[in-house]
Amino acid sequence: MFEQLSGRMARVFEGLAGGDKLTADDVSEAMREVKIAMLEADVALPVVRTFVKKVRENAVGVEVVEGTTPGQAVAKLVNEALIDSLGGSGAVPLELGQAKPAAILLVGLQGAGKTTSAGKLALRLARDGKKVLLAGLDVQRPAAQLQLATLAKQAGERSQYRVESLPIVIGQGPVDIAKRAMEAGKEGGFDAVILDTAGRLSIDEALMDEVRQVRDAVNPVETILVVDAMTGQDAVNTATAFRDAVGITGVVASRMDGDARGGAVLSMKAVTGAPIKFMGMGEKLDALQTFHPERVAGRILGLGDIAGLVEKAAENLDHEEGERVAKKMMEGRFDLDDYVSQLKQLDRLGSITGLLGMIPGMGKIKEKLAGRDLDTSVFTRHKAMISSMTKQERRNPSIIKTSRKKRIAAGSGASVAEVTKLLKQFDDMSTMMKRINKMGLAGMMNALGGQGGMGEMLKKFGGGVPPTLG
Repeated sequence: MFEQLSGRMARVFEGLAGGDKLTADDVSEAMREVKIAMLEADVALPVVRTFVKKVRENAVGVEVVEGTTPGQAVAKLVNEALIDSLGGSGAVPLELGQAKPAAILLVGLQGAGKTTSAGKLALRLARDGKKVLLAGLDVQRPAAQLQLATLAKQAGERSQYRVESLPIVIGQGPVDIAKRAMEAGKEGGFDAVILDTAGRLSIDEALMDEVRQVRDAVNPVETILVVDAMTGQDAVNTATAFRDAVGITGVVASRMDGDARGGAVLSMKAVTGAPIKFMGMGEKLDALQTFHPERVAGRILGLGDIAGLVEKAAENLDHEEGERVAKKMMEGRFDLDDYVSQLKQLDRLGSITGLLGMIPGMGKIKEKLAGRDLDTSVFTRHKAMISSMTKQERRNPSIIKTSRKKRIAAGSGASVAEVTKLLKQFDDMSTMMKRINKMGLAGMMNALGGQGGMGEMLKKFGGGVPPTLG
């Protein structure tokens, strides 16, 4: 997410000359490069012009605080302008209003991810203690209603509260389905009814008429537009069309995990006036993140998103298991079963590249790693090899000699060389953890030697990250 823009911005700030004040020449040169970077990231031209003008006006003559560089001074001003462009500080929550059930209308083009987003929103609301009903209004594509029913079942299974789907009645039109959903929601004591409308491959008046009729029938508290972030300016044009035709109260930007440019997100609020409320970061039901403008700005500028990383860990990690493994690591009793446990924890956090983007100061390392493919399949192969070991072998890898390696390799579809490499990496990791235990935290940080040391540690584990999250 934002890799292209983030890399260009970093080079702009590094290129500024030193001095006690930001000169007009410094700012002009920086803003010229920022403008090019934003346009290449597919940000709308009017948004770029307004953004650059605002930063330029605020930058000239600014004192460079002792201990900082001109680049850092400009970065601060750019960060403030980015936050403003993205919607200001703080997330804009989903409104449910006072009356129950609250109608949440999802609109957008076909293929934007509406149905998947409906399931994600249902799971999020259910985890907040809400009872949610999903209703599919796409009668042109019957599979969409069946998909929604499947998502409702999955969301219900993953939360301790109820998520249900409205039973399908063949032959009913979208408006009648919407009315029936609201009645069922009221009778069933639901807190929210999420209405998944039909889409088209492009904007047309028939689509807008249908959405308007549904809107007028249910009077939604939220009309959420789902747009595919990877479509860039087309996403902004779609948002503008829906805003003008039916009115929207917020946006879900789907497929943000695959959007390296970020132009749609940077343009959306400024062009449409509608806040981005959520970001879709993958296909899984829990891959929906609240949109925090200040955090997104931080990630664009390489400042990281520690708050987001902490939230992600809190939501996805098994903390009791993490503490158990961490204790064994510090006591020097870490075995291959514990290693597999940590790999499973890592899986829950999503892509490694995404995690690096959330850690301050990791931008350069991320760029270097991005030059090669981050082959996380190595962890899958590790799990397969370990599953082919006996309980005794997993607890005491030192007993694994040539004959055992051959058996493990044959049982997991790996080569003997791969088994040997796994055991060597595990031994290195165990040795490192014992050293950390002896050195303490301060000694560990000195040993890592800053980012360069961290980079070497990353290389040691095959271009991934050390699979130790204790």
